[in-house]
Amino acid sequence: MIIKSAEFVTSAVRQSHYPPASLPEIAFAGRSNVGKSSLINTLVNRKKLVKTSSTPGRTQLINFFMINQSFMFVDLPGFGYARVPKKIQKEWGPMIETYLSTRSTLKGVVLIMDLRRIPGQQESDLINWLSHYGIPSLLVMTKTDKLKKSKQVLQQKQAAEALQLNPEDLLLFSAKSRQGKDLVWEEISKLVREETVLR
Repeated sequence: MIIKSAEFVTSAVRQSHYPPASLPEIAFAGRSNVGKSSLINTLVNRKKLVKTSSTPGRTQLINFFMINQSFMFVDLPGFGYARVPKKIQKEWGPMIETYLSTRSTLKGVVLIMDLRRIPGQQESDLINWLSHYGIPSLLVMTKTDKLKKSKQVLQQKQAAEALQLNPEDLLLFSAKSRQGKDLVWEEISKLVREETVLR
């Protein structure tokens, strides 16, 4: 993927704040601190397009980014972090569900998981929820550089078993080494189905 431009568009809490539904959108979801911001930044070759933080739960809005003037990346708030105030946690669920269930231009969701952690009920529920609504999902395991190759394969297998999927359904990715970057872009391109996205 040749990235010619990548720019922040707007942040939203409710539907009235969304930008016009005129371009294909790919949403990014996952637990807090799984490397979601780093994944997006790596894909678009920008260091700080999406703000990264060592403190989980920083993304508390739905953030829209225009890529190559032809499609959007949508960064959803991370879930599952206890230190975020409960009031905000309760707002996140309906905010994310409203976006996912009503956005006509949504082409797919990239679900990001830390390869060092076995996926739990929340990841499984989200995958099933997306399947129920006919929304394609792309499953990416991040932070592969933290593990040796043999351990990567073992964790990938265990994660797949937890989600009742095949290991090859889980793409391995590292923002540091750029492992898996081209493959993730290839799958995103298929979801967007726009000639302008393909090489």
